[in-house]
Amino acid sequence: MHFNSGTMKLLDRILSFCKRNEYDNNDAVAKYLIVGLGNVGSEYEGTRHNAGFMVVDALAKAADARWSLERHAYRTEVRHKGRQLVLIKPTTFMNLSGKAVKYWLQAEKVELPNLMVVVDDIALDPGIIRIKKQGAAGGHNGLADIEALLGTQAYNRLRIGIGGNFGRGHQIDYVLGAFKPDELPDVEASVALAGDAIRCFATQGIDRTMNLYNSKGNARKETPQA
Repeated sequence: MHFNSGTMKLLDRILSFCKRNEYDNNDAVAKYLIVGLGNVGSEYEGTRHNAGFMVVDALAKAADARWSLERHAYRTEVRHKGRQLVLIKPTTFMNLSGKAVKYWLQAEKVELPNLMVVVDDIALDPGIIRIKKQGAAGGHNGLADIEALLGTQAYNRLRIGIGGNFGRGHQIDYVLGAFKPDELPDVEASVALAGDAIRCFATQGIDRTMNLYNSKGNARKETPQA
């Protein structure tokens, strides 16, 4: 039996809805919202600004989870040590990320301390990740919109280093450009390390996660386990 693309999308949404109801009926399951920031569209795949997408894509792939297109975002979910991790990739484009974050926090009934936003950062070299419980947007439009819609800077964020090797006036071209081949080993390692950090966040909390991961250097040299 063959299904067209429209039917497959509908089936994915029905399956996702059923899974949400299953988890909603089990109040003992701790739920977390993991938001990877980026821009949708094939022209943005593999670009520096989509580092957040790369992290949640890797988490989904490791669990063989399928994405479904839902309101304001692609959504899927994975389990880790009894915790439910709802993963989303906003379809609002980077500068309006707050709309998706606010909607899915409410839709999934996730408390703010259980939110983690994964974002690219030009202030960090490729291969470096850093985690914070709060802070200013630092010029990042996606974080600025989240702050505006949530009305607070007090939410967890995991920053993925993409480097800042660009000339004056070329930041937009740089962040929307693809990683160079010699950067990819560091990027792939940091994506894997970020996945470990997110699992640690869900099982051991934000403070323990910061203590374990913020002291790390280049991700290719670090292999802590959640």
